[in-house]
Amino acid sequence: MKCIILDSHNSDGIALVEMKEPVPGPGEMKIKVKAAALNHRDQWCRQGKYPNLKDGIILGSDGCGTVSEVGEDVERHWLGKEVLINPGNDWGDDPAAQSGKFTILGMPHHGTFAEYICVKADRVHEKPAHLDANQGAALPLAGLTAFRALTRQGKLKRGDKVLVTGFGGGVAQFASQFALRSGAVVSVSSGEQWKLDKALEMGVAAGYNYRSDWVGQAKAEMGGFDLIVDSAMGDTLNGLIDLANPGGRIVVYGATLGNPKQIDARKIFWKQLAIQGSTMGSDSDFEEMLKWVSRHKISPQVDEVFPMNSAVAAFDKMKNSKQLGKLVLKIY
Repeated sequence: MKCIILDSHNSDGIALVEMKEPVPGPGEMKIKVKAAALNHRDQWCRQGKYPNLKDGIILGSDGCGTVSEVGEDVERHWLGKEVLINPGNDWGDDPAAQSGKFTILGMPHHGTFAEYICVKADRVHEKPAHLDANQGAALPLAGLTAFRALTRQGKLKRGDKVLVTGFGGGVAQFASQFALRSGAVVSVSSGEQWKLDKALEMGVAAGYNYRSDWVGQAKAEMGGFDLIVDSAMGDTLNGLIDLANPGGRIVVYGATLGNPKQIDARKIFWKQLAIQGSTMGSDSDFEEMLKWVSRHKISPQVDEVFPMNSAVAAFDKMKNSKQLGKLVLKIY
């Protein structure tokens, strides 16, 4: 089968190769992958910026396809069903945080950028009926991350004023859609005006270019935010602290800008703010997210679909932050 592996000896960092098809073991399903979506962790693996990297591992955390074979102890009624995969493994029993055994599909174990993948049966869910394969592939990791950040960690309520930073990436796009559908007043930030224009078309109240003096502008126009969802951190954190309303929540699911040099700690306690971390989500979070997406007919924003032999172009587009929504590989 064709697959895309991590290859640090290749100048592209990845390689399209042939590999033997996997065989499902007891309790596993074999899925013929139709579409697989990129996440930033795939690009970080390519750049050597992710822990425990191993050459030869098939990348990819998100995939959608058809069950082609089942292992022992798996019900055969799954055969032929269109499914997507929960990319998280071994979350554990504590809904508050993942266990020490938690891993994500695509590193250190083989992922979805392949014609076939075998996964545990409890990782497989029927694709929401209103989504096509490309949209189904775009949903799992980013949709789960956004859903948990907003609901469990952010305690989103109807009428909340919400700020989603970095609009353009998959999680931020989902967070904006989810918050809007929940009845929140949503604002976004981005470094690209065309992305802000798209967000305004979606129905957000305001869009701010973070390459300008946007914090003061947002404060003047919106007055502050009850919930802020962020993936950048770095020295932007103090601006978010300024923008948070008293009693507000700042949920952080990434740190692409690294650690802040200093934090305005006095404002955190004086404004009684909660700064909360969030990473993907539990199995119950995933199931709730799928039900919510199906009930509200949420459709992921797919930026572009690439054939497998153009995977480098897809990775480069993500590296340069030129996408709006998800980048998808067409597997067959």
